[in-house]
Order: sequence, then C-alpha cells, then structure tokens
Amino acid sequence: MSNKNDEKKGKGGLIKLVVVVLIIAIVFAIAHFTGLTERLALNAENIEAMEAFFAGFGLLAYLIFIGIYILVAVFMLPAFFFTIIAGLAFGPFIGAPLALIGATLGASVAFIIARYVARDSIVNRFGNSPLFKKIDDGLRVNGVSFLILTRLVPVFPYNVQNYIYGLTPIKLGTFTLVSLITMAPGAVIYAGMAGLMRDSLMAGEGFDPMLLVYLAVAGVVLFLVSLIPKYIAKKKGIKLEDMSE
Repeated sequence: MSNKNDEKKGKGGLIKLVVVVLIIAIVFAIAHFTGLTERLALNAENIEAMEAFFAGFGLLAYLIFIGIYILVAVFMLPAFFFTIIAGLAFGPFIGAPLALIGATLGASVAFIIARYVARDSIVNRFGNSPLFKKIDDGLRVNGVSFLILTRLVPVFPYNVQNYIYGLTPIKLGTFTLVSLITMAPGAVIYAGMAGLMRDSLMAGEGFDPMLLVYLAVAGVVLFLVSLIPKYIAKKKGIKLEDMSE
C-alpha cells in the first residue's frame, strides 16, 4: 500500500514540476515576444527611467520605497528583488540602508500583526503547523540563539518566520534588533553589488574590475557569517538537518 502511495506522490511531484516548468517557459515566451524583456533589461536607459521615477518624489521617495518594502514583507513576497532595486535606483550607499530599514520594519510590522492585530487568523493559519511547533520549541529551549540561527539559515521561509515569531513569547524589541543585525550583511552585499553595476552601466564603462574585488570581499563576509549558525548549532546541540524535516 505504501509503495502505491509513494508512487502516486512521485508522479504527482513530477506532474507539478512539469507544470511549473511549462508556466515559466510560457511567461518567458510572452515576455520575449511582447518586448517586455527589453524594457526590463539592465541597461543605462532603464536605470535612468527608474531614477527619474523616484526623483519625481524628492526625499519622499525614500519613504515610498521603505513603504513598498514593508508591504513586500507583510504580503510575504520575495524581498531579494527589491534589495537589488534599492541598489540600482539609489546607489550602493543609500540603497543598502533603505533596503535594510524597509526589511527590518516589514518584519516587525508582520510580527505586530501576528501578535496584536490578527492573532486569531495567524493562529488558525500556522498555530497547528509543524513549522510553528519547531520554532516555538526551539525558542523556548535555546532562547535568542535559536532566533539568530533561523534568521541566518534559510531553513524556514523567512517571511513566514515574521508571523510565527509573533505568536511566540519573544519580545518585539529583541526580534527587531536580531532581524536588523542578521539582515544587514545581505542588504549591504546585494544592494552594494547592484549599485556598483549601476555605476558602471551609467558611466558606459562596461564591466568594472572593482566588482570582482567587491564580490571577493562579499564572499568572505558571507562565509564568515555562515559560520555563526554552525557555531550556535554546535554549542546548543541543534541539528540543522532535523530542523528542515
């Protein structure tokens, strides 16, 4: 009986994979034939258009971007794309802080919604899930170390964590501070990389050799950051592979 169920699950997974691939292929085909890929291409013209859009709002553009980033976190949309946009639209030195502020506030707003605004709905959605049990148990046993671990290691969906941690006893201030610190390396690296590419494209210089230096430094930083969760897991006796099961 179990073999038949496994076979059905295997076929179901294969069908889902084929459907996803077909959908992606159709989207790319539509984008290509409608000229959308050209309009979204990373070039000086499109970057200038992006800059002009935000420049039209003056200093208010910063608040608008942060507001958009908050909505991205609240509606659990992919945030990586908007971190890249921050670097392209505002440059590396302004884009990185904007992305980090937006991501941190977005995580905190989702946390507040789960704890104070729509707790019953969030409990109904996640309260009985294995994911909530793992996070709740891990937090009670290991404290803030577990929060740091889950923010640095993408074992659990990042945006979902924002809501689930709102259901736990952890304080909002602690959650916000840890989120700010753990998200900082990614914001600086990705927005900074996008900002350097932007500067090269706008100057018409093509590929900037300094980008290689930046990527090398970024790689070292990410490697060092990746050692933190391993250290925490070893010290606390947490098996990362068990967390993902």
